[in-house]
Amino acid sequence: MKSLEKFNSLVEALETLPTIGKKSATRLAYHMLMHDSFSAVKIAHAIESALGSIKKCVQCGGMSEDELCYICSDERRNEKILCIVESAKDILMFEENGLFDGHYFVLEALDSLDISHLRNRVSTEVEEVVFAMTPSIANDAVILFIEDKLQDADVRFSRIAQGVPTGVSLENIDILSLSRALEDRVKV
Repeated sequence: MKSLEKFNSLVEALETLPTIGKKSATRLAYHMLMHDSFSAVKIAHAIESALGSIKKCVQCGGMSEDELCYICSDERRNEKILCIVESAKDILMFEENGLFDGHYFVLEALDSLDISHLRNRVSTEVEEVVFAMTPSIANDAVILFIEDKLQDADVRFSRIAQGVPTGVSLENIDILSLSRALEDRVKV
């Protein structure tokens, strides 16, 4: 009996996606091939089209179909606030929920950080730099590094609030989040 090389190849390709294990990849491959080939073709076309069109915004590092993304080219955005995020997908979350009306700067990796580019962004009209990064000791070091490099800029630095999520029992909170929640407590 001949093996299903093409099917197995599709499963392996799907498995490379984040959060997709072998079971899910197999289920998706089977569904696309045996139950909904039209959707599979639509997905393949959408991937091909996105790969050919999506690139990094030259100003913020977010995703864009043009040289400047729709956020950087929107004159109605608040130019006084710059939010530093870890990846372009973080911008999607903020924008999808209408949580922020300023500009962004994507910090993908410290070793590839172009301080002069960040300094140029800050030197224009920015009054506040907001760090919206996953709480960790490594990211705390990154924040300190950036603050040090921008110390001569006349800007205020802040970070998004951290602490205990709503509806989560204290026994399920990591010690770093719990200690920060206690340190940053507010009066009721």
